[in-house]
Amino acid sequence: MRILALETTEKTGSVAAMCDGKLLLEIELNRQQRSAQSLAPGLQALLRQLQWRPRDIDLVAVCIGPGSFTGLRVGVAAAKAFAYAANAEVLGVGTLEVIAARAPGQIQSISVAVDAQRGDVVAQSFRRNDAGRLCPEAAARLLDIDTWLAAIQPDTVVSGPVLQKLAGRVPEHVMVLERQYREPRAAALAQLAARDYAAGRRDDIWSLSPHYCRRSAAEEKAEG
Repeated sequence: MRILALETTEKTGSVAAMCDGKLLLEIELNRQQRSAQSLAPGLQALLRQLQWRPRDIDLVAVCIGPGSFTGLRVGVAAAKAFAYAANAEVLGVGTLEVIAARAPGQIQSISVAVDAQRGDVVAQSFRRNDAGRLCPEAAARLLDIDTWLAAIQPDTVVSGPVLQKLAGRVPEHVMVLERQYREPRAAALAQLAARDYAAGRRDDIWSLSPHYCRRSAAEEKAEG
């Protein structure tokens, strides 16, 4: 079972390859470029280093949001096009779940948030179950940043790329996860996709679409 994972929910991203549950390679996309420019070269480098042909891939996994409007569109469109051309299956995984999955094993409860702009975040809480998996406690919600921070319980760790812009605003009783764990990565995406695929979950290549937290400013302006 060969899995190709594409993660482009922020301005840059990463790609990874997994075979039969073993992570083979992860490549970080060029941080000097947006994913629209860096994704194709990153994919080419990954396939070249592994000596994989597109038709060797069984499943294409992709983060479906929330995240950057452009990044999500680029990633999902690329995943669907690649899967169609390679006759592979496609599976979307939520960005917040991918970030949560990167937390160290001793973390029992975590709240993950991404920047939704305009003073808001999209946040979701996870708690580790008896099998060791961080499971969602409720659906992701669009919240004011201060509302999210005020609701954090003392035993809950916070994570997510939005924390890079919140220096000094996080309450003292809240533990902030180390920076290296806060971003979604293709390796974690591949692991979650392998687990979900083994459990029988599938996505339709034609209907799979990004999950945005809100309409873009341009869309709201056009309607206003």
